[in-house]
Amino acid sequence: MDEQQKHPETQRPAASQPSASGAQHSAPGAVKRHRGRTIALIVAALVILGVVLWRWHPWGGPGGGASAPGAASGARPGGRFGRGGPNAMANMAQPVHVATATQGEMPVVLTALGTVTPLATVTVLPQLSGVLQDVYFKEGQMVKKGDVLAQIDPRPYEISLRNAEGTLIRDQALLETARLDLKRYQTLLEQDSIASQQVDTQASLVRQYEGTVKSDQANIDTFKLDLIYARITAPVSGRVGLRQVDPGNYVTSGLANGIAVITQLQPISVIFTTSEDNLQQIIQQTQNGEQLSATAYDRSNTRPLEVGSLKTMDNQIDTTTGTVKLRALFENADNGLFPNQFVNTRLLVDTIKDAVIVPTSAVLNGSMGSFVYVVKEDNTVTVRPVKVGPVDGERISIKSGLAAGERVVTDGSDRLREGAKITIPAARPSGASGPQGASAAKGASGASGAHAHRGRHAPQASQ
Repeated sequence: MDEQQKHPETQRPAASQPSASGAQHSAPGAVKRHRGRTIALIVAALVILGVVLWRWHPWGGPGGGASAPGAASGARPGGRFGRGGPNAMANMAQPVHVATATQGEMPVVLTALGTVTPLATVTVLPQLSGVLQDVYFKEGQMVKKGDVLAQIDPRPYEISLRNAEGTLIRDQALLETARLDLKRYQTLLEQDSIASQQVDTQASLVRQYEGTVKSDQANIDTFKLDLIYARITAPVSGRVGLRQVDPGNYVTSGLANGIAVITQLQPISVIFTTSEDNLQQIIQQTQNGEQLSATAYDRSNTRPLEVGSLKTMDNQIDTTTGTVKLRALFENADNGLFPNQFVNTRLLVDTIKDAVIVPTSAVLNGSMGSFVYVVKEDNTVTVRPVKVGPVDGERISIKSGLAAGERVVTDGSDRLREGAKITIPAARPSGASGPQGASAAKGASGASGAHAHRGRHAPQASQ
């Protein structure tokens, strides 16, 4: 066994080792083959990388552009441009919204910020002194003119009234006696029984008593008026504010804050200003006997609160602002306007008949002035300069440059230029169920499959 194991060991080097001359000839060939294989692998990897970059990036050649999905539309999936690059998007039809110019009435409206101002704001003050017995109103209550609001203690004035009535009765009796004596004296004078001086003195006494009686009657009227003033009534109709004095307090005519404040709400007015440039137009309309309509809107200028009419205007222009004040009157039946409320006032000055009207968003401003994009029959647009007129909210009138019935672009005009092609989204089928959508989806899936295929075989080529 030991001999068998030793025998191969002695023969293995002889069988496996080549001759010296053979080793010298075979080593250079093996090195060349190894270098050739390495260079081939590097060249293959570079070729594959170049093909991938050639197909993936926009500068791909005709083969890559033809095989890429969506090449006809100039765009790749994922937002990459095809052969045309960014210029291809400019040649594509742009989706826009359009509107047709209509013909109708366009109101000429002056809009201004106004303040709701009541026609009357009255502070209820006591007109005599006394203790406030009762208060008959509630805070925030709507009262009418003549309603009793409070009561001052009337007893001192009732006593004074009775005293004045007693004085009047006494003086009336003295007057009657003086008149009887004058009548007797006049009879005696006719009989030449007394001197005329005594008759004249009695006549003067009668006139004196007549004056006293009138003075007493005036005192009675004064105390009766005090009793009326003791019952404090509403001088105007309106809403009562917060109570300033509680019952039991001693009040006087010099009370600073009064008992309460009444504000007239129906009707109510809005005072607003307008530029002096609009003054002549307003005067011309009012002089013709027309009543200009005015509408009050809320702070956001979206919801109308009340509709009224122009009442009057101020008699002079404010030199510091170049504006004039106007007052519009509103019935305010539902109390939609509140005193000192800020409102947006729209004054209807005139109405233009048969005006060409388009949405406000259709009119653009540029170096040439105002212009619109007019849609042609072949679904291309052209730039049309226009001259605009009055504006009413989301509508604007066109004085010249556009005819009724023409279509204009209202949305998406920032992507347009002269002669650009457009598409109207409402005219296109919804979704991607059409042939173009199906081919695009197919191309996208093919592209993803091609990329996946290249991703699988690239490692095999590099091995």
